[in-house]
Amino acid sequence: MRSLERWLVRPDVGILLLTPPFDRTSHDPGYIKGYLPGVRENGAQYTHAALWAVLATAMQGDGDRALELFQLINPLERTRTAEGVATYRAEPYVVAADVYSAEGNVGRGGWTWYTGSASWMYRVGLEAILGFTREGDRFRIDPRVPSGWPELGLEYRFGQAIYRVTVVEPGRARAGAQVVEMDGEVLESEWVALADDGRAHQVTVRPKVPAAATA
Repeated sequence: MRSLERWLVRPDVGILLLTPPFDRTSHDPGYIKGYLPGVRENGAQYTHAALWAVLATAMQGDGDRALELFQLINPLERTRTAEGVATYRAEPYVVAADVYSAEGNVGRGGWTWYTGSASWMYRVGLEAILGFTREGDRFRIDPRVPSGWPELGLEYRFGQAIYRVTVVEPGRARAGAQVVEMDGEVLESEWVALADDGRAHQVTVRPKVPAAATA
């Protein structure tokens, strides 16, 4: 991961798959060299792998950096300005399969609409960063978000039931160190049981120990 940060993270592109591109090599690496240097797998951001890098960062517990890397990939962030739109040249509302590092096309998105990395971006954002994980008929929250966030909220629909979740001090309210309440009652477990009961439930997750008590 230290090598990734040193060599593969580029603010003007995103997170490269590899560098330098295969171009002048004595051995043929095969299919990957069929792309021009800096295009798709050959030295560009290949978004599948870029999102796995964000996932790994979140799994290391670094919520601040995980979100920074996530936003580096996020097409909405890449198109906030006219300059960004002119550089990215792809839709801001879908995930691009890759972002070029080739000279003359640095930062340009490519192969939108069909990439499976869109589902990975959803999972990394929801599960790895916000920490929502469902197993069967239960879920829990184990966030990896920036330390300065005062709280986060999400809403999950299960059949006709709605679960509105608020996480207080999410940078500290991680699994194993949290108190979970549902509809005003403290649960014995950090796992929340899901029921398709047509009701709206309020779930609150907070650190076990208040911040002032840890100073």
